[in-house]
Amino acid sequence: MVRLPLPPFSIDTAAQKVRLAEDAWNSRSPEQVALAYTLDSKWRNRDRFITGRDQITAFLTEKWATELEYRLIKELWACTDDRIAVRFAYEWRSGAERWFRSYGNENWEFDENGLMKNRIASINDVPIGCRERKYHWPLGRRPDGHPGLSDLGL
Repeated sequence: MVRLPLPPFSIDTAAQKVRLAEDAWNSRSPEQVALAYTLDSKWRNRDRFITGRDQITAFLTEKWATELEYRLIKELWACTDDRIAVRFAYEWRSGAERWFRSYGNENWEFDENGLMKNRIASINDVPIGCRERKYHWPLGRRPDGHPGLSDLGL
């Protein structure tokens, strides 16, 4: 399987890869998201270590069952030939009707087919009030005209 754009990345192709990842995660489809990773992809997500698409799918299924109304924005931070660094923030609601904004950084490494083989994510959750929310688009893909993280001061 090939997942465009392929390494080596330029600033433009890395930014395109970041937006495609954001769109996939905003779909909240674990199976769709997992296809962007190698069969033996390795993750560190907070304090969890995950290996392979089946574990990725299970992890994301659990995540989106508890992080309701999930909306994410990713922004390119830096890139090299086969690596991309991303910063992100997402908003979500708990089952107890509390809102959170989760901030983080990810380091990605890709194989020659454009599939991610390593993902290292560090994430912090901050409780927010309804009035502090900044992501109000309908669930799904962030509209093209919606501000990004830098534009929102995040």
